[in-house]
Amino acid sequence: MPQNALEILNNLYGYKSFRGDQAEIIDHVSAGNNALVLMPTGGGKSLCYQIPSLLLEGVGIIISPLIALMQDQVDAMQQLGVRAAFLNSSLDHRQQASIEQQLLSGALDLLYIAPERLIQNYTLDLLGRCKLALFAIDEAHCVSQWGHDFRSDYLSLSLLQECFPSIPRIALTATADLRTRQEIIERLSLIDANAFISGFDRPNIRYAIANKTIAKKQLLDFLKPRTKEAGIIYCLSRKKVEDTAAWLTQQGFTALPYHAGLPAELRHTHQNRFLREDGVIIVATIAFGMGIDKPDVRFVAHLDLPKSIEAYYQETGRAGRDGQPADAWMIYGLQDVVRLQQMAQNSEGAEQFKRAERHKLDAMLGLCEVTSCRRKVLLNYFADQAPEQCGNCDNCQIPPQTWDATEAAQKLLSCIYRTGQRFGAMHVIDVLLGKETEKVTQHQHQQLSTFGIGSDIHEAQWRSVIRQLVVRGLLRVDIEGYSALQLTDLCRPVLKGRQPLHLQIEELKAPSRKKSGTKSTNRPQILPEDKELWDELRECRKFLAEEYNVPPYVIFHDATLKEMLDTLPTSTSEMLRINGVGNNKLEKYGGEFLDILRRYSGA
Repeated sequence: MPQNALEILNNLYGYKSFRGDQAEIIDHVSAGNNALVLMPTGGGKSLCYQIPSLLLEGVGIIISPLIALMQDQVDAMQQLGVRAAFLNSSLDHRQQASIEQQLLSGALDLLYIAPERLIQNYTLDLLGRCKLALFAIDEAHCVSQWGHDFRSDYLSLSLLQECFPSIPRIALTATADLRTRQEIIERLSLIDANAFISGFDRPNIRYAIANKTIAKKQLLDFLKPRTKEAGIIYCLSRKKVEDTAAWLTQQGFTALPYHAGLPAELRHTHQNRFLREDGVIIVATIAFGMGIDKPDVRFVAHLDLPKSIEAYYQETGRAGRDGQPADAWMIYGLQDVVRLQQMAQNSEGAEQFKRAERHKLDAMLGLCEVTSCRRKVLLNYFADQAPEQCGNCDNCQIPPQTWDATEAAQKLLSCIYRTGQRFGAMHVIDVLLGKETEKVTQHQHQQLSTFGIGSDIHEAQWRSVIRQLVVRGLLRVDIEGYSALQLTDLCRPVLKGRQPLHLQIEELKAPSRKKSGTKSTNRPQILPEDKELWDELRECRKFLAEEYNVPPYVIFHDATLKEMLDTLPTSTSEMLRINGVGNNKLEKYGGEFLDILRRYSGA
């Protein structure tokens, strides 16, 4: 490992040692080699291309799919004293010309650029006249046509090998199953690249999934202990995003909507507030979040079912980037399953693509319905190893109870068969409960032998049985036939009494923070006698963040402030021992914090 790489880490970033595979990756890329890097969110992927860019002669070109992410990372690098810039559609002609001139004159260390701009002939010609250190392809899973974040412009990035064969390339992602990894290698021409797989586990995140009953009440119960925390709530539709944000605002939360249908300026304002203010909740569609660097997101909640484990993993991965305890909480119901099955059925593309979509949804449903450790299922999906129990998911903390649902399932299956497999869940349940509704009498279903045979089970439990049988494949929903329930071949052994069936007793298992050792606050635990100093350090950070027009965490993370609080440094040499304090940050604003710390320590 070149000593100057460690010096950059110490002096520029303020950290004392590399984590995991970082040192090996940096050494490999700095030697001019290609690499594929899979590292969980918060694992420090950006250092793997930033430090080689600074070690090698020339400018590092970082290909990123989101404008907001570019702005965020460039702000952070500039605060460290790194000569960084971006080229995207947010710049006017004069600004673009200025950055291009800096690029040509060798005045930049890092340049962030969108893939659609990179592949233009003008840009390729521009880069051909520059000294290049490397190409970093961030969010590399976007190249997968089978994935949840596909970007067509990523397919053209193989031209980097053709146009710049001698320049090292590093592709990075936090989300890629075995198939996606192979796609990345093939489509980006990285056949000769070393793969560095750091694992997918995020042990600080607690996973909890429950049946959707009264969604607003369930969400409110989840949020009540988290009134001061930053979080993201995902919804499937734009209308639900806006309705949920408005309702949460009425409940006293600072909740802001975010979806692609809002004006760009409003989306930018809401994202900035989320990044720079404390305790802001963003309610969003999946249009929000990829590449968000905010470290102290304490929870990610899903009010609707994601369509794949990849999407779920990436969205929940936006919580707890600082390594502190965080929650991934989700509720879902039968309607979510039907809606996603319908989307998969009606999606454009070949039958092979539709089968892949159905397979991904089935895997997601498997994660929801499993009664054993959720983390094990999640990690196994990515071919990662996991213990039988993680101790930090709802199923490990409160093992779910099951009941013998064989007889209930037989009644349900028989009722669906006798009503002609032409009706949805609501009508079938009415027949089972013996309700003489207008629809029941119209079809004379009150005369069926199955009329009223299910009155010993309440309506909510019948809904649970139907959903679990759909997920297990014993029932299917006829999407084109008014969501009618239909039997599948898999139900025959149960219907004939040859196979017992045990289903989960569904209750909303509340997060047990006490059991998982996590805290109910989004900040480090501060002793009462230290609170005044803690608040003053945070107020100083907020003032500096506003002065430099960056999010507070770009100044210092909470963990850095907590280390200041614990060690009370009173000199520049002591301050440099704090993780996250490098030479540039110390020079820029370390004095402000030292003044406060000296006053409190009596130095």
